[in-house]
Amino acid sequence: QVQLVESGGGLVQAGGSLRLSCAATGRTASIYRMGWFRQAPGKEREFVTAITWSLGRTAYADSLKGRFTISRDSAKNTMYLQMNSLKPDDTAVYYCAASLGAYSDYARQYTYDYWGQGTQVTVSS
Repeated sequence: QVQLVESGGGLVQAGGSLRLSCAATGRTASIYRMGWFRQAPGKEREFVTAITWSLGRTAYADSLKGRFTISRDSAKNTMYLQMNSLKPDDTAVYYCAASLGAYSDYARQYTYDYWGQGTQVTVSS
């Protein structure tokens, strides 16, 4: 089992920045990849970004490249999401997820085995 806890969400004005954290506990040695997804009100959950735990290879949703940066601290078993130039459209609940398998379809939710409870990010205009 892997437990994931997100933190760092909150209210920010448009143009501002936030850094989300996701702390992993439990069988963290089994993690192959971790990712961030988000769900805005009335919309489906969507892929944001992902990182392979061992090599740190990253992938991003095309629409978010350049504004969001994913990173991880393996020693702390923690993943981060640095969000810059935030827009009201970025308002959503942000979820972190962990995958135990080396699936190529990293943007699909079904490839992730564990999920955090989510953290709210609200961007005001």
